[in-house]
Amino acid sequence: MSRFRRVAAVLLLTAGSALTGGHASGQPGTGAPPAPRVRCTPGDERLAELSGLAVGERNWFAVGDGGSRVRLYELDPSDCSVVRVHSAEADPYDVEDLGRRADGTLWLADTGDNSSRRDTVALHVIDPSGAAELYRMRYPDGPHDAEALLLGREGNVYLVTKSPLGEAGVYRPVGPLNTSEPVELERVMTLSLSPTDTPGGPLPASFGSVVVTGGAVSPGRDVVAVRTYTDAYLYPAPNGSVPDALRREPLRVPLPNEAQGEAIAFEPDGDLLSATERLGPIRSVPNAVGAVPAPARDAASPTNSAAPTTSSSEWRSPSERRVLLGLGGAGLVLLLVVLSGLRRRARRSR
Repeated sequence: MSRFRRVAAVLLLTAGSALTGGHASGQPGTGAPPAPRVRCTPGDERLAELSGLAVGERNWFAVGDGGSRVRLYELDPSDCSVVRVHSAEADPYDVEDLGRRADGTLWLADTGDNSSRRDTVALHVIDPSGAAELYRMRYPDGPHDAEALLLGREGNVYLVTKSPLGEAGVYRPVGPLNTSEPVELERVMTLSLSPTDTPGGPLPASFGSVVVTGGAVSPGRDVVAVRTYTDAYLYPAPNGSVPDALRREPLRVPLPNEAQGEAIAFEPDGDLLSATERLGPIRSVPNAVGAVPAPARDAASPTNSAAPTTSSSEWRSPSERRVLLGLGGAGLVLLLVVLSGLRRRARRSR
């Protein structure tokens, strides 16, 4: 929906102002990662809607959320040029994230659903030989828009929904993925995010800083990351479990001034890559994995809470937060309805 930034700003101006007075500026965790630095800037128009990023042995992989055929772009990290295109015959609905397993398979999360009307969501899996598989999944509680994919060490796939009020659902398949029929998803937890004052994104900070737009797991599977339009949250995962990691206290890494930041990925040396739509620069945060406090990684024990929070301090009292989020939510619902009607890319419901 990058074409409608002006519409979004107008419709959300009033709703966003109800929430901006109480941003949490504190950063969970005690590390101090350096500011992002530009690695290169894509110039290929095929990357104008870049929504997912993954790191290979030599090159990067990127995927956009448009098109009528699965296309995966292999990039030269030195200049962001497209050196190879991988494709599959499937017609995706809305690919929103990308992950890579140690065996080289690339997982495309065809899980976007701005209109909340999809019967199923999908994963497109491309192996190093170029062969592709399509797996469908179904939510237990109705459609959701999800833009973050996490590939756990234990072999599970996790989807994190995009909630305008910062309450993201974390879902995983209840059984093995199946190419012949949809597999049911189960909600394993809720991830709660609080607003920050990091600038950037297409929405007012009250919303843009809490909606989850991408995810990644470090190559060593010891750090799990989710991002919003403005920040990344790095969760220590000493046992490799994604749900356990997301119940821990994260390190917040500001990713300021990205027009529509939707992609993150880890490099083998621990750097965190960050990418945005609109042909913005791909940036890196050096040694972001190392900035996650070691004591937290080694000693922190996950809580039993089903609704972990990314901040130890509330930006408002619980009652104020409910009232203000309700007011802001009404504005955002109106926005989503209008954007849904304006989208020019017709997709068939799956």
